Amino acid sequence: MRPLRRLRPARTSLRWKIAALAAATACLVTAAVGVLVHLWTARDIRDRAERQALNTLYSAMDVYRRTGTLADGAELDPAELPGALRDPAHGDRRAAYDERVDGNLGPSVWAAQRTGGPGSPLLAVRVNMSPELHDLRRLDVTMTVASLVALTAAAPLAVSGAGLLARRLRRVGETASRISAGDLDARTGPTKGRDEVAEIAATVDRMADSLGRRLRTERQFTADVAHELRTPVGGLLAAADLLPPGETEDLLRARVRDLRGLVEDLLEISRLDAGAEQPVRARVPLGAVVSEAVARTGLDTEVTEVMEVAELTVETDPRRLERIVGNLVANAHRHGATPVRVTVEGRTVVVRDHGPGFPPDLLLHGPRRFHTGAAERGSGHGLGLTIALGQARLLGAELRLGNAPDGGAVATLRLPPD
Repeated sequence: MRPLRRLRPARTSLRWKIAALAAATACLVTAAVGVLVHLWTARDIRDRAERQALNTLYSAMDVYRRTGTLADGAELDPAELPGALRDPAHGDRRAAYDERVDGNLGPSVWAAQRTGGPGSPLLAVRVNMSPELHDLRRLDVTMTVASLVALTAAAPLAVSGAGLLARRLRRVGETASRISAGDLDARTGPTKGRDEVAEIAATVDRMADSLGRRLRTERQFTADVAHELRTPVGGLLAAADLLPPGETEDLLRARVRDLRGLVEDLLEISRLDAGAEQPVRARVPLGAVVSEAVARTGLDTEVTEVMEVAELTVETDPRRLERIVGNLVANAHRHGATPVRVTVEGRTVVVRDHGPGFPPDLLLHGPRRFHTGAAERGSGHGLGLTIALGQARLLGAELRLGNAPDGGAVATLRLPPD
């Protein structure tokens, strides 16, 4: 049985998410390192230019005071000198950064000193930083190219590493899905490494072991109880036959029959759980088998066969097919409302009632024994759908439960191809 509403897994796999995260982290680290290197190199270039300008100024001032000539490219009161160096408030000697660019000249660092007292000319030297800044731009380009090359080489490694992790997690997820689908023997088994994935896999296996033990104990208990009750129930039915006819005898006989039916259902479920049942297949007309199954229920049910498939024969176990159809029809009458219709089309049998429909809990988790899902669905033990589902699995058929848009429960049985 497959619920109508299914959760779809996310399209983006964990592998690509991890690879994208690794690539984003690498880009962030590369950008941060590149910015830091750029800032540190630019600061170092400016500091060296400032020291060079001050040293050149000291040498040119010494020559100017001894010989009165200008050396080392020194100038007196140059027009391009920054205003900060002309301001007396800044002292006798100062270096200043000039960001102006004129062709290949600039940005620059100026250093200036008055040749005498206040008001005397300013001796200034200029150190052009454009060659060093050009080298800085080349360094930026080199780091960018190197980062892209490293990222290109690292991306496949990140994808490969993430793929290994994703495959291990997918293996654990597949095991959990198999356990959820009823395969209690599914196990992840030993996994490489001693990381969190290995711990999760071991936890899933331990959970499966514990769940398997609990379910086997429950199934064994159900089978034992059913076997133990079978004999006294048979004795009760025989004793009821000895009662004189009357209302009491009829009521007791009906209750004993109900109890016997419950015991037989429990025995059938225990055999299905234990895998002790094997189908006996034969080629039979599907429409006739369905009609006979509906007739055996004794319930007012309309059977419709599509004309093209009225003579269709299928290879299946007719007794188990009748059991499935009978249970679905009985469930529709017990928990739904009339009219109840059975439609046979191709290899598909649809049973529909016009009651409140299947409750959401049953559609989500599937039928469970001794659980009808909702009070408005009526009384019952929840065994009919459980047996129908088990018999359908045994036949390799698909039993799908849902609700019609205009109300009512719909059970769809699809037989496998021959």
